Amino acid sequence: MSRSQSPILPPTRWLDRRRFLSDAASALGAIAVTSLLGGDGLLASDANVIDPSRPNQPRPSHYPGAAKNVIVIFCAGGVSHLDTWDYKPELEKQDGKPLAGGPAVTFQGPSGELARPQYKFRPRGETGKMVSDMLPHLAELTDDFAFVHSLTSKSNTHGPAENFLSTGSVLDGFPSLGAWVTYALGCETQELPAYVAIPDPRGVPQNGSNNWGPGFLPAAFQGTTFSAASPIRNLQPYGSSSDSDEAARQFLARMNERHFNEHPHDSKLAARIASYELAARMQLSVPNVTNLDSEPEHILKLYGADSTDKHKAAFARNCILARRLVEKGVRFVQLFNGAYASGGALNWDGHNKLKEQYDTHANILDQPAAALIRDLKQRGLLEDTLVVWCTEFGRMPMFQKGAKGRDHNPDGFTCWMTGAGVKPGVSHGATDEFGAKAIQDVHPLYDFNATILHLLGLNHEQLTVRHNGIDRRLTNVEGHVIHEILASHT
Repeated sequence: MSRSQSPILPPTRWLDRRRFLSDAASALGAIAVTSLLGGDGLLASDANVIDPSRPNQPRPSHYPGAAKNVIVIFCAGGVSHLDTWDYKPELEKQDGKPLAGGPAVTFQGPSGELARPQYKFRPRGETGKMVSDMLPHLAELTDDFAFVHSLTSKSNTHGPAENFLSTGSVLDGFPSLGAWVTYALGCETQELPAYVAIPDPRGVPQNGSNNWGPGFLPAAFQGTTFSAASPIRNLQPYGSSSDSDEAARQFLARMNERHFNEHPHDSKLAARIASYELAARMQLSVPNVTNLDSEPEHILKLYGADSTDKHKAAFARNCILARRLVEKGVRFVQLFNGAYASGGALNWDGHNKLKEQYDTHANILDQPAAALIRDLKQRGLLEDTLVVWCTEFGRMPMFQKGAKGRDHNPDGFTCWMTGAGVKPGVSHGATDEFGAKAIQDVHPLYDFNATILHLLGLNHEQLTVRHNGIDRRLTNVEGHVIHEILASHT
């Protein structure tokens, strides 16, 4: 048979010397690129395949992260950046005047006149950063914070805006930040949930469990809700002794193992068994971690847990609980300040009587939150823990017509981070001279969440799940890491 009649390779596929050298060069180049991408955490990996029988076992990150765990302090209701972190001298000068070219109508009705900050701003720390007197304890820590003053949201309504902050979508049904993190990384402890959501003592935020839900991820990655005052419901065994309880556990373990051996490929069964086993372990671990009796008096006093204000004392105990959880290896703690109520009576929704409402809310938040950061720092935990302060949107520079409060503003507001991998004493981005709109280094909340994932060693573009034919991710098809607020080594 002649070469032209070869049934193996057509003439166009014969391997001559030139083609061999060309293909070899291409292959070597591909190997080099693959190595570089792998080093930067840009390749997909099978290392994160989740064992349904151990959904929270630790999994490797895309690359070494500065943070091992996260505490998010979520102030529900839309805290006014103009009365806290974002100083605008022009508001003081133009107080009582109309905003030239401003909107005639905002979210809840006609606009009023420009209103000066309701609290005095002062320079703080070595940086001289201007922060208001509303939060004096947190203001003392200004040099430790990295502020982002140019965040934007996609909604001016509380429910969708809370969703967008927590899940990267204004719609319901998407995984929360904590769910994404624990899905990717698991948890160091197997005695406690990987993800804990601690509601405000006064109730849950407007969107409730959407803020800590798993969306289309497995249910194992939903946040578990409990607080220092309200442990997990139905946790304690009913009417049994410790001996009989242990005997029941051992019997169930034997039955579960036998049944699973008979159905080794049933992932739902494995997940259910894992859930029950975690619940059994939590019967022992959760009461210990929520019992604050072992905390010394000076720690309780530092946080304000001895306050005569019952809401402040309860929030202080929740802050202590957040610290104890990360000490035990819990990966993600979501700590809420503010509960749903019309008119902002229980949260930061300052449409009217803003100063009066904020005096109440600030008193509950300030000392406990500042003490949490101080306590983490003095214990050496802040080296591995990222603390995030956030809210769903900001407030308008003018008062609403006929009211002494500010309307919703998703076009420019402030959040901050401190702790592992964060550059301290930084103010990044800016709103305009009245604080109405982000104009410099503008960052949608996608960027803020991308930065949190980056600090945990996760590439937000690679953390995806196929859902309804789409590769979904927390940052949608957007998102950029805000490198300007990161320490040089991150």
